[in-house]
Amino acid sequence: MNRVIVVKGAGDLATGIAHRLFRSGFPIIMTELAQPTVIRRTVAFAEAVFTGTTVVEGVKAVRIEPDKAMQVAEEGNIAVVIDEEAAIVEKCKPRAVVDAILAKKNLGTKITDAPVVIGVGPGFTAGADVHAVVETKRGHYLGRVITQGMALPNSGIPGNIGGYNQERILRAPCDGVFQAISRITRQVEAGEVVAQVNGYPVPATISGVLRGLIRDGLTVTAGLKIGDIDPRCVPEHCYTISDKARAVGGGVLEALFMLGGWPEVPYFRNQMPCLGQGTTINQ
Repeated sequence: MNRVIVVKGAGDLATGIAHRLFRSGFPIIMTELAQPTVIRRTVAFAEAVFTGTTVVEGVKAVRIEPDKAMQVAEEGNIAVVIDEEAAIVEKCKPRAVVDAILAKKNLGTKITDAPVVIGVGPGFTAGADVHAVVETKRGHYLGRVITQGMALPNSGIPGNIGGYNQERILRAPCDGVFQAISRITRQVEAGEVVAQVNGYPVPATISGVLRGLIRDGLTVTAGLKIGDIDPRCVPEHCYTISDKARAVGGGVLEALFMLGGWPEVPYFRNQMPCLGQGTTINQ
């Protein structure tokens, strides 16, 4: 039986999910936009859209044409396809579909898309348009698998990190073209200009490490999230999957085994790369 899993979206949260599933032995295909406005680019497989290949914590993703995606996934890399409508779902008949676009609403995922269909975050109803929903709201229920009903509603308030929520997010001051002045991993001070949009400055809202910034040249709209400052000031965090993404990835993995069975032994576990001294494969 076809064991491939299609993950819709390739941002940092979707990447955390795909990374966990891949390391558990599942072949993965991810769909993405032609111009993704991903903030945490250093830990997002969406970066392959621009660069052709990208590696996150020892796992490689390759941008590929849809007709070659199955081959790439079966050979042991994550396949990333530019496919806004996720047409590849109909073409490849995956064992499971995980909608991790995080649009806060369902953009077209149906419970009939695959034998197992999982929605990530609010906007889905388990038992109606998906088989299960995984909670994404930070707190007591993060990563919980819901088999009847919905995730908690979107509060519109970013999760608290180091005592800050809204303050750590950088937003576009106007419509226009984004241009970075600073770079991811750099420590910045509150008020320091880190980017601009059509010449309008984007100052750092707090002091900390610039954990994420969208790509130069992207067209943005006023109010769009374009950056993220981490007040904990640990540059290494810029290159590792977040606790939230790991928790949600664990919830998706749990849901897959609950709903799909999957008695097979993961078939390319022995192909996993060495991640370096001191790194365990079950982090």
